[in-house]
Amino acid sequence: MIDDTAQCRHTDLTFIQTSVSVLMAAHGVLAVVEVDGFQPFQPDDPAYLAAFDTLMASTSLVILDLKEIDPEKHRQLTGRDNANILAMARHISDLGVPLWIRHVLVPGLTDDEEGLRRTADFIRSLKTVQRVEVLPYHTLGLFKWQKLGISYPLPDAVPPTAEQVRRAEELLEVAKYPG
Repeated sequence: MIDDTAQCRHTDLTFIQTSVSVLMAAHGVLAVVEVDGFQPFQPDDPAYLAAFDTLMASTSLVILDLKEIDPEKHRQLTGRDNANILAMARHISDLGVPLWIRHVLVPGLTDDEEGLRRTADFIRSLKTVQRVEVLPYHTLGLFKWQKLGISYPLPDAVPPTAEQVRRAEELLEVAKYPG
């Protein structure tokens, strides 16, 4: 029952997003979709894909977070692998929709040189990337977790240094994608 309800809500939300996006495009309003990729991209479902493609047809820009390129490290970091996220990025690119890619840099978790090089390789494989950003991890929202009494999932994480950010930007070839 819960799965059916969740799917119904997701389908309703996709319909609402698509309808609003189409109306905005018809009136000359730019539609930007910001997504972390966890939504259940379903390329094997023709109805879903048709709705997704309709949404993308009236979308001016997709901002997509790529947290980690390695599927197992991604699973350890987020609880899920990244196959769905990478497939969605490829599909959006194949549709010709402009992409901005963001990578959250967490020292000791998402900053290894090999992973950043593989992420850069993936980004280069996409046809429509206009901008790549490195987002330095921060603890600005930590107080919310504490206030809610929820255990923070990255208790030992620290923000990167300016040098670590610069190195990640170099490895991800940020300068090639000025936006």
